[in-house]
Amino acid sequence: MRRRMNRTSPSEVKAWCIAHGFHPNKTLGQNFLIDRNILEVLADTVGAQSGDRVLEVGPGLGVLTEALLRRGARVTAIEKDPVLAAWLRESLVLEFPDTLELLEGDALEVEWAPLLSRGFVAFASNLPYSVGTRILMDLICQEEAPNRLVTLVQQEVGERFAARPSTSARGTAAVWIQQDYDVTLVRQVKPTCFWPPPEVTSVVVAMTRHAHAALPLPAKAFLRGLVKQVFMQRRKQLGAVLRKAPAPYCGIDPIEAGIDPQRRAETLSLPEWEALARLGWEGRSE
Repeated sequence: MRRRMNRTSPSEVKAWCIAHGFHPNKTLGQNFLIDRNILEVLADTVGAQSGDRVLEVGPGLGVLTEALLRRGARVTAIEKDPVLAAWLRESLVLEFPDTLELLEGDALEVEWAPLLSRGFVAFASNLPYSVGTRILMDLICQEEAPNRLVTLVQQEVGERFAARPSTSARGTAAVWIQQDYDVTLVRQVKPTCFWPPPEVTSVVVAMTRHAHAALPLPAKAFLRGLVKQVFMQRRKQLGAVLRKAPAPYCGIDPIEAGIDPQRRAETLSLPEWEALARLGWEGRSE
């Protein structure tokens, strides 16, 4: 019987790469987690119980995948790299044939609606720095996105996800995410916790769906477009941006929503964004 690989052992991870002629790709975010303490923090934060379905993007060598499987979760993992996908089939799929489903492909090209209709309790990922935000934004826009999202991302990105109004990090990502999720920065992760080590510090981010749902789904989609449009000119005053905005966002008057038109995008709270979106959406629907 083949000896099981210790996926948090730096020497074993390096040995595997050498044996398979594998060179980690920075563009794909192939920095493998090798710290067991951080692994336990990640798995605990996901919080999946036995039998719960978890969606994972970018399992890599399968360190988090294995931890979730051993806790009894049913994991669907999406892996783009064919070498890593083959390794996951050879190791984890063979050991957990009934609870691990491996999908080989690019998460940026996933048809989310049919996949999410399976009813995932949580999403977990060591997201690649280059495209991680885009993957997450695509996911949260889906009607059946999981109620619990746990990601390991660059610290600067995590801080943008959690940014409060009137802070420099406040932007499109913060408003989009916080419309549906409470965001918590759980644990800072040093570069030495990965192999090869990235050039930046990372952070474990937990996003938990909250009960607040002030807007119907079409209006929420309108809000996302509005937020994106306004933050494209974040240095300009809100009233000036909306006067010159393209349809369907032009003509929204901040004063009607009780908002000073001289304010800038990063100062607005979620209720204020929703008030603006409601004005625009209801006006368009009349």
